[in-house]
Amino acid sequence: MKLLIQISDTHFGTEQTPVVESLVRLVFDQSPELIILSGDITQRARRSQFRAAKVFLSRLGKIPVLAIPGNHDIPLFSPAARFLWPYRNYRHEISGDLEPEFETADLLVSALNTTRWYRHIDGEVSEEQVERVARRIECATVNQLRIVVAHHPVYVVGPEDKHNLLHGYESAVKRWAQAGADLILGGHIHLPYVGALHESMDGLARRVWAIQAGTATSWRIRYDAGNSVNLIRYRTGLGERCCVVERWDYRTGSQRFELVRSHDLNCE
Repeated sequence: MKLLIQISDTHFGTEQTPVVESLVRLVFDQSPELIILSGDITQRARRSQFRAAKVFLSRLGKIPVLAIPGNHDIPLFSPAARFLWPYRNYRHEISGDLEPEFETADLLVSALNTTRWYRHIDGEVSEEQVERVARRIECATVNQLRIVVAHHPVYVVGPEDKHNLLHGYESAVKRWAQAGADLILGGHIHLPYVGALHESMDGLARRVWAIQAGTATSWRIRYDAGNSVNLIRYRTGLGERCCVVERWDYRTGSQRFELVRSHDLNCE
């Protein structure tokens, strides 16, 4: 099976060095074909924090990285910078493309920027973004695993996180399901889980799974979850798309990321 690694909410500026080192080892041990960095790369969007993230990414060798900004990646305490050039530091150190794509014969990943300068924490998706992603997915072949990446979640497991849901998520998920999406990856709330959107939302045209990642390297962990990343192993062929989503948690005792849970998903 082929492999992707989803890393989210690194929050450089609050990173823990032993966890960072363990994550570098995990990436080299697993050798994925793609690293998906789903936002909140820094804590306060400072140039020094983006530079630290850039150094981290440079240590991962030649593995392609698909990255998007999170709400922490635009300035908070400088109103002028937030309004006039919110992504300046991100573009300078990480990528000039805020909505990248990645494609192989077996995989299509389409990412979108859900941050807005006028929203402090919440995320938003526009009709134009929804359609752009949907049209891209509609062009996928039957053997491509189709993944959408956003920073803000389209599904939550507890009522305390409902306020974190992406604004516009219901119409977006329905349109992407209609187009043929398999997985929707997110971060933001530092809580890893897998959710069957086709079981929780009415009117979906097909099976679609929400894959949420925890915080990879920051000490800003939730009481009910530590540092973790997702490994997504997948196989396609003859119109079949199957994947296994693995949650790997950092263990202080071993100073390593270890497999703690896996979900077998049938996408077609």
